[in-house]
Amino acid sequence: MRDQQPAPGSPARRLSTKETAELLGVKPETVYAYVSRGQLSSRRAPGGRASTFDAGEVEALARRNRREAAGTSGTGTDLSVRTRLTLIEKDRYFFRGVDATELALRHSYEEVAEWLWTGRLTPGASLTAPRSAVAVARRAVGALPEHTSPTDRMRVATIASAAEDPLRFDLSENAVLGTARVLIPTLVAALPVHRESRHDDGPLALRLWRRLTGIDPGDAELRVLDTALALLVDHDLAASTLAVRLAASARAHAYAAVSAGLGVLEGPLHGASSGLAHRMLLDVLDQGTAVPVIADELRAGRRVPGLGHRLYQGEDPRATVLFRLLEEVPRARPALLAARDVVATTARHTPLHANVDLALAVFTASCGMPATAGETIFAVARTAGWIAHALEEYGERPLRMRPSGHYVGPKPPQPLPE
Repeated sequence: MRDQQPAPGSPARRLSTKETAELLGVKPETVYAYVSRGQLSSRRAPGGRASTFDAGEVEALARRNRREAAGTSGTGTDLSVRTRLTLIEKDRYFFRGVDATELALRHSYEEVAEWLWTGRLTPGASLTAPRSAVAVARRAVGALPEHTSPTDRMRVATIASAAEDPLRFDLSENAVLGTARVLIPTLVAALPVHRESRHDDGPLALRLWRRLTGIDPGDAELRVLDTALALLVDHDLAASTLAVRLAASARAHAYAAVSAGLGVLEGPLHGASSGLAHRMLLDVLDQGTAVPVIADELRAGRRVPGLGHRLYQGEDPRATVLFRLLEEVPRARPALLAARDVVATTARHTPLHANVDLALAVFTASCGMPATAGETIFAVARTAGWIAHALEEYGERPLRMRPSGHYVGPKPPQPLPE
């Protein structure tokens, strides 16, 4: 029988791929996803090409999955999800164990995305989309009203891209990564341009710049944008990322998972926060001081945008990096001074530090971009992280993130309403 333990001194019991999949309650393809993520080890069967798996290792993984399911069902505790992607610790954060800020300063957004997806650095990595894919997305986006937000445009472009892709239900790692490498540049290309160009190519940051402002970029401005994209690739289980993992847990395809993330991103407490900070900085610049602007925010019962982050006691490390780079951008100096005035004015009453939304606001307000530009940058950047989280979730037991509701309504049975 399969469950029989090996005799002492005999070789460790090995399971076939089919047996392993049955024991874990997953598809055979998911077994190999576990292997690629280092959660299982495999070995070729003697004299054959099929893979075999150590029974003890498989059973230990099955027990972990069962414990995780039991610990997140109706307990009222925070949902905890195993991930190999991002660690936030002591006012720093890391992508696959590497300091994320150092990675973003030394590598392009495309290279950081590949690192997050595969754990391998790919120098010179680029993201390009076929003209046919871009044409489909542009037609769908072109039918929207002129006042449509950039995030809504990207959501429509995502849905249109999915409808055009007959292979969207292939959840294998290679297929999902292929989707990511085409979808991200398609989302950028589907946005209306502020600056026409004969060739819509070059680094993704340059292509995105043309859709954010009509101002000519210098090297320093483009470096800020590319670094911002790389810094924002992922940030553990933010609300939009959790939505993506829930969709992936139900085995929604990658386009649907990204669409779920874009839907949550539009909340004013998430991706849209930088727009509030952008408008606040314009008010400070207009009035010449932060004092009346901060007073108006507090009098209205609103929190001051761009300040504080529940995961960092000090300044958001993403903001620290961007502020440093913005010092090399001459046109950013007035907005930088306004941001420092906001922080100093607020600090008289509460010790809140700048977060990445304030740094994005300095950048967007300085470069002639609309208030929605920070949200656009955030959405493009985070799509790469959402894909990475979806890939991880496809390797887990389906529908494992199913909390139970705690019913507090009238005790049944109640009479039928008349």
